[in-house]
Amino acid sequence: MLVIKDLEKIYKGTDKGISGISLHVEKGDIYAFIGHNGAGKTTLLRSVTGIHEFDKGQVLVNGIDIAKDPMSAKRCIAYVPDNPDIYEFLTGIQYLNFIADVFGVGAKEREEKIADHAERFEITSSLGDLVSSYSHGMKQKLVLISALLHDPKLLIMDEPFVGLDPKAAFVLKELMAEITKAGGAIFFSTHVLDVAEKLCNKVAIIKDGHLITSGLMSEVVNDRTSLEAIFMETVD
Repeated sequence: MLVIKDLEKIYKGTDKGISGISLHVEKGDIYAFIGHNGAGKTTLLRSVTGIHEFDKGQVLVNGIDIAKDPMSAKRCIAYVPDNPDIYEFLTGIQYLNFIADVFGVGAKEREEKIADHAERFEITSSLGDLVSSYSHGMKQKLVLISALLHDPKLLIMDEPFVGLDPKAAFVLKELMAEITKAGGAIFFSTHVLDVAEKLCNKVAIIKDGHLITSGLMSEVVNDRTSLEAIFMETVD
């Protein structure tokens, strides 16, 4: 679903970025990507989604090289950034319809999906309000709903649980399970290590732009320790 081969992205004039990253996210995976602030998580996520150009390596999305055919690759992806900066001059429903238009989602299909997800995230009554009036948590819910409208094969998220209330976080975890059960895959960064340990079947840890460890959660974390303990050992 997502193959990352020897990816490198260094910001000009600095030594900041990522180097030598190789990962494989398969169908059915819920794959956690963790690291301290500034470790390179967001840089990697933006590189694999085509937001950043990268210096070396290859990214394949559902077998499509994102550098050679970015439009086709991006149609398979939904990306939820770490900060929900969306068009505040639109209403919630206008924003969702705009995203649905971009991905060519039909009228009936979008109506059903918007109604279902808005009800689950409990923002139906606010869809007619301007996005500028939304709280951070409401904007996050709106972005999550927009990401699901075109049934992405690969959902990539950067700290998706930040700003969500406990019920919304539970709904998101339910949706993640539903997506992977249907044959999709999820790759996301998070600082919520206990959630990652319980929810994910795979994990990767990054430090200073380099991959420290990756693999099955059951192999990285054994019965005698926890993901938090592993993380603290690897980033010290």
